[in-house]
Amino acid sequence: MKVYALIGPSGTGKSYKALTLASEKGIEYIIDDGLFIKRNKIVAGVSAKKESTRIAAVRRALFMDEEHAKQVKEAIRSVRPDSILILGTSKRMVERIIERLELPPVCEVIRIEDISTSQEIRLAQKYRYEQGKHVIPVPTFEIRKDFSGYFIDPLKIFRIAGKGKRLEAVEKTVVRPTYSYMGRFYIADTAIESMVAYNAQKVEGVARVLNTSLTSRDDGLIIYIDLAVKYGYRIHVVLEEVQSAVAKDVDRLTGINVIAVNVTARNLVV
Repeated sequence: MKVYALIGPSGTGKSYKALTLASEKGIEYIIDDGLFIKRNKIVAGVSAKKESTRIAAVRRALFMDEEHAKQVKEAIRSVRPDSILILGTSKRMVERIIERLELPPVCEVIRIEDISTSQEIRLAQKYRYEQGKHVIPVPTFEIRKDFSGYFIDPLKIFRIAGKGKRLEAVEKTVVRPTYSYMGRFYIADTAIESMVAYNAQKVEGVARVLNTSLTSRDDGLIIYIDLAVKYGYRIHVVLEEVQSAVAKDVDRLTGINVIAVNVTARNLVV
């Protein structure tokens, strides 16, 4: 197994460049911030960006938790990769990850300055320190459940790849972690319930919203709505429109993963 290292200070765009670098060098697997990734899919691990403090995030990225390290080690042994690209802030950090995961020594070190312009690095640092944004090199649908409640934006990049010069799209995800430099945020249940009621009331055929409630889980939110429906409207059509409108707006405005919207027609208003 060949182990490559991409190193550079925090916030210089390593995760942003990782997939392109791996593609150019024919590397199939990436280790980044506690995650073991194959192309655009998470194979194993837990993202350091989910931790509540920066110290906990560093420990997670270094696989200091025994169970976390064991899970990723078993995944690596299972797939037996020919090569892995490890991202770190320094060569010492990469060596500590190698030690924790029992991997071979680094065969090549690539510095972020070798593959990014100074302007790109400055721009990456601007996003990190002024907006608290971090990139995860996997598509949004891969991590939405794990990052429910974080601000999440998909980032689609088009590039020319291969000898045939084909155009391919690579999707990455921008998140703002809890330990962001911008501070913490909290969304009260009452705010979400008000949002739910407002969106449901706007649907044609809804006479009034009788009740809303929420069930929170680690992977997202289940929303319950009781309605009074106007006479003359097809009830199941109205309920489906309420489901769609509520799920879309709660997801868009809060970043919370909506698992289900359960809508019940309790009354018929003539």
